[in-house]
Amino acid sequence: MPPPPPPEPPHAVLRNRFLGFLIWQSIPSTLIFLLFKTLSPSSAKPLFPFAPWFFAVITFLSFHLSQLLFSAALSLVSSAHPHPLVSPLKLALELVRFLFVPAASGSPPGSRARSRVAAGFAAFLAAAAGSGFLAAVSVCGEAGGGVKGIGRVGFRGFVMGLLYGLYYVYTRKWVLEFPIIQRPPFFSFKMGIPTAITRSLKLSFVAYIVSAILVVFLPHEFHNKVTIGRWIAEKITFYIGSFLVFLCWELSHHLHQVLNTKRYIFAPPKGSAASETNPTEHLLAALEESAPTSLPQYLAYLDLCMICENNVDSWRRAAFFEESGETYKRVVSVCLRPLEQLASKLGEGLENYVNGKSQISNQLQSPTDQRLDSKYSEPFDNFQLYAWCAWSAASLTARSNTDDRFGVAQRSGSNAAVISTLISCLLAVETYMGKKTTVPAQFMGPASIKWATLSVGNVGVAKKRVGPIHPKAYALADAHRNSIYHIVSACHDQIVSSAKTGVLEKYWVIKGEPPFGSHELLVQKLRLFLDFRAS
Repeated sequence: MPPPPPPEPPHAVLRNRFLGFLIWQSIPSTLIFLLFKTLSPSSAKPLFPFAPWFFAVITFLSFHLSQLLFSAALSLVSSAHPHPLVSPLKLALELVRFLFVPAASGSPPGSRARSRVAAGFAAFLAAAAGSGFLAAVSVCGEAGGGVKGIGRVGFRGFVMGLLYGLYYVYTRKWVLEFPIIQRPPFFSFKMGIPTAITRSLKLSFVAYIVSAILVVFLPHEFHNKVTIGRWIAEKITFYIGSFLVFLCWELSHHLHQVLNTKRYIFAPPKGSAASETNPTEHLLAALEESAPTSLPQYLAYLDLCMICENNVDSWRRAAFFEESGETYKRVVSVCLRPLEQLASKLGEGLENYVNGKSQISNQLQSPTDQRLDSKYSEPFDNFQLYAWCAWSAASLTARSNTDDRFGVAQRSGSNAAVISTLISCLLAVETYMGKKTTVPAQFMGPASIKWATLSVGNVGVAKKRVGPIHPKAYALADAHRNSIYHIVSACHDQIVSSAKTGVLEKYWVIKGEPPFGSHELLVQKLRLFLDFRAS
């Protein structure tokens, strides 16, 4: 019996999913095209009366070429990380910088990445416009009547594709949204069909109106003198054809989302030699070596979260608690690293905000004028990744109470690191939201007067919010709060016992400086969770 194949590297996973997407998207597109051509009567004189089958083959191939072009552009621009959107003018400037400014010309950090993203968006708009041109000609070109009619229909398809490209980019449909429940691909795809039909009807109506207005400005050569009946038939055919093209695009988009957000198991086959000796190395390699905010890294964190939370792959979770403790420390480290970076960046932004404005200027400004630099709010766009990290670390810590036969979680100090990082990150998010954090007794002066502190990043006290709150901040705070309660509920007896014996700070809170807040503030916040009074 031949040995099972080794696990695929992350780049091979993306390549195979892309090829599978190209194959599967051709099935609904073919059915829609054949159904339209079968049910739509053509009263126009065929362009090739001597060989109608040749014209049918050409239109069929050109339609599939348009879908292939759109699908390839879809895969090019899609990302699990939501890049910040810019205005069309700034998008054009970034594209010019990417094309004509050398990389080593002293440009500010991150500008090259933004220019690359802008170039990807511009390529997607061009591909969507070209796909719309080919699809409209393939579906409705025969109704236009002659070469001039095909040109007119192609122009409307070009406008239709350009509008859909702009809609796709500026509504952030290119962001891969992972579902809460991982269903089989067939059922996930089936659930999105009604939404795709509804959205296609709306988009086709808008595109029909806009393209009809722009057609008026075409040169006189593209306008044919036809009867009223022929004119009405052409309009109806184009509207139905545009709806079917939009439906193909929406179904391709939905299929792309389903296939790319499906869980991938980063593990050797169960029963193989690798699964007995080192079943977690492939997952850890994907977590540690994948590019930050890339799709392989998101898939690896999703797989890790499923392992820690569910009992389906209990044999893989049991491998985390091997006797040396090195695997457990590596897993906890990859979970906490993004959360530490989030807390540090929010603390830096809040501290710069406080230090950059004098007390008098803050009093003169209205609350709506006090805004935190937008670059410090951008990490909230990675809410899904931070939530996975928090849930994975909390679930693994809670599971260690029953699954850790060798006590590696306690011996390695990982329990204290997990709780301290989660509380520190929660304090940073709550401070960003403008929520007052309770101050330890050491910071209380005579007559219970609360003394002002110099650094928001060190203490975590906020008097008012610092500008528009990111919509994901509330969800992220809830994710961290629930994760901490999950640990406290599972290990409540141990933590309470440590608090009674006076060793709470020794075993459940780190000794060093946390990413945000202070050591004393973390201890007090943990006591609130122990009393189930943290909200």
